[in-house]
Amino acid sequence: MPTKQGSLDLLNDPVAQKMLQSTIPARLAYNWTDGTPRVIPIGFHWTGSEIVLGTPPDAPKMKALKENSKVALTIDSDGMPYKVLLIRGTCSLKLMDGIVPEYELMCVRVMGQEGANQWLSQMRPIAPKMMRIGIIPEWVGILDFETRFPSAVENAIARASGQD
Repeated sequence: MPTKQGSLDLLNDPVAQKMLQSTIPARLAYNWTDGTPRVIPIGFHWTGSEIVLGTPPDAPKMKALKENSKVALTIDSDGMPYKVLLIRGTCSLKLMDGIVPEYELMCVRVMGQEGANQWLSQMRPIAPKMMRIGIIPEWVGILDFETRFPSAVENAIARASGQD
């Protein structure tokens, strides 16, 4: 039986491990200062205990994250059967001199060493400071559309097979 949705043990699942190394951007969800939801694509790096994002200190999302540190993050695949890692947690914010080290690691993973070097050489002069956003997972879910489906689909499967 699959590990229960919400368990942090799901971070050790092969689907989660694959998504945490994905080159596809994560989708970060947060609430704007007026309470309305926002979702943005963003590069990420998994340290083994937190997901780290790097962003300019004056990025609009910083205003909202300073007021409300609760976030959700989704990392998914782009082919069927879709693989989806769902994470909810609390973010911490730290202003850093220069480029956030995990941002550099994300660039290498996504662009390769040469591409990352080129991108980072352009970023260094325009980003003398960066904000490090660290997200500690508090709830984890996986959808693999093979053994784990959205709850409404699982309920429909159970009803159709007479197991409800």
